[in-house]
Amino acid sequence: MENNGLIIIGAGVYSTVAKEIAEDMACFSKIVFVDDRRDMTPDGSPVIGTSEDLKRLSKEYRNVVVAIGNAGSKLAIIEKIKNETDLKIVSLISPKAYVSPSAEVMPGCIIEPMAVLNSFCSLGEGCIISAGAVVNHTCVCGDGVHVDCNATVSGCSQVPSKLKIESGDVYSK
Repeated sequence: MENNGLIIIGAGVYSTVAKEIAEDMACFSKIVFVDDRRDMTPDGSPVIGTSEDLKRLSKEYRNVVVAIGNAGSKLAIIEKIKNETDLKIVSLISPKAYVSPSAEVMPGCIIEPMAVLNSFCSLGEGCIISAGAVVNHTCVCGDGVHVDCNATVSGCSQVPSKLKIESGDVYSK
């Protein structure tokens, strides 16, 4: 039987959000955490190793997502995973989010509850679309973009890589 376990990289607040979404998705056999600085997540889940353990852990776990806020660090870790392990980088999409069938979501994204990805929008690798955020039709978000709670990306906008759109803001470019 294939192990469909998930490694969440990071043990800060985003890790708890990622864990809850992964649990709601009900498709992972086990969820574990790695972090280079912490030994426990905010909800008390233990950290089983560091980023140096990923290659070893890839023998036991199949899937991985990076749940950290710093876009540059997150994208560097994603590249390291692609180059050094056999882990599959997955996106976590809350069943309570709306994702248009024509939307494109690249690996490593986290889509929180009540987020909206409208028709023909596109997310690069490692994006976070927080609760209540809207990425409207035909938008393109570069790698590592974070659209925070209740923020909106107006239709046809192009969001550059690594940009964070703060809670409640409207981005239109």
